[in-house]
Amino acid sequence: MPDSRLRRARARVAAAIGASALLGTVAIAAGPVGSAQAAPRTAAAADCSAPYRIEQKLDGGTVWRMCWHYESKAGLVLDDVSYQPKGESAPIKVLTSAKLGQIHVPYDDGSNEYDDLTGQDFAQGLQQLDPAECPGGTIKTVRVPDAWDPDHPNVKGLCATTRARGHAYRMGEGGFGAGSENKVYQLQGKDLLLYTVNQVGWYEYITEWRFAGDGTMTMQVGATGTLSPMDYDAGDGRGWPIGKGAKDYATSHAHNVFWRLNFGLDGSPKSKVEQYDSKTTAASGRIPKTKTTRTKVTKELAGDAAAARWWRVVSAAGKNKDGHPRSYEIVPGHTTKYQGRSFTKHDVYFTEYNKCEQFASNNLRNCGAGAGKSVDKWVNGQTLKHPIVWVNIGFHHIARDEDQEPMPLHWQGFQLSPRDVTAMNPLTPPALSGHNGHTEEER
Repeated sequence: MPDSRLRRARARVAAAIGASALLGTVAIAAGPVGSAQAAPRTAAAADCSAPYRIEQKLDGGTVWRMCWHYESKAGLVLDDVSYQPKGESAPIKVLTSAKLGQIHVPYDDGSNEYDDLTGQDFAQGLQQLDPAECPGGTIKTVRVPDAWDPDHPNVKGLCATTRARGHAYRMGEGGFGAGSENKVYQLQGKDLLLYTVNQVGWYEYITEWRFAGDGTMTMQVGATGTLSPMDYDAGDGRGWPIGKGAKDYATSHAHNVFWRLNFGLDGSPKSKVEQYDSKTTAASGRIPKTKTTRTKVTKELAGDAAAARWWRVVSAAGKNKDGHPRSYEIVPGHTTKYQGRSFTKHDVYFTEYNKCEQFASNNLRNCGAGAGKSVDKWVNGQTLKHPIVWVNIGFHHIARDEDQEPMPLHWQGFQLSPRDVTAMNPLTPPALSGHNGHTEEER
């Protein structure tokens, strides 16, 4: 039951605090928020004073800037995210805010269903990070609203660091079969990485936000921890045998993760949304042809991914140096769509901004009579003037022997890929800076 799940989580935290106190190892970091005291009942607004500001210059000259704050339900929220590639005179505003919109966990046997953010104290389960978990970075102190232990609301729980991501690009100039004379342009990229770890029941969620030198943003949640020892039932026919023989069956369940994105491209909330669909036709004896069509999304939409479909959010206030409107493309990762609830039946939602609409399910705020408590109910034909983007990525967890113990991470997430934000690859080496548009075959 939900109450027992919360009690187990809180018991684990209390036990950890108690054990640390006995060993004399509890260290409460006051950090930027002053001395430890009872947490406020409501989260403070985003504060971009120095402790809440993040600025990172990456290889290739790109600078990412943003603020952060921590809410009592959503946990970490990123504010005023901007991207300044080398050669741009000013930062390019991308997101006004970005945060998790829900983690919905229904069990296959129908015994339980959880909304981890708004029903299971996700934010209060923020875990203290060990320095070894944040190599080369800084662990920031977070003041947790409505902390389980009001005397100790401060947690060193936000890692800000950089992490290698392999090739950012590679291009050889010598042509096919070129040997030692081949001039190779290559760059090993690094991402700015921000992450927190939040415990809910027996799970620990690692929420990552990655920002690359080429303007790409990767948002993903990894689930780890341990399988719940309470959820074994050899008779329900829906689990998977864990341990010796076919005695203990771990109950299968889904993790449906939502993100809520408030775009502010070029400093304006008045972005546009476009959908693109490609269709391939084949004629006998001829090479197939593919045609891509654009559909302007002018009203609220519950969108379904297809093999050759994608969406982008387009700036209404700025263009790149080639005169093309800046935009970001939504690139979903692998997903398993859960059909059990109306709000999980679609991959992406575009809704008109409403301050009340904060969580994709079990939305706690009162949005008025008939407004509904989930994102699907908010798609009701309004014209999109200030679109909010909701991305839904599902994972069906059928346990395996390797999940014990600790459970290996399983990731789910998506990317925001820059499309015409800059006139060229922002990491282009100087020797190739003139190759914009048509170039001669012989360079």
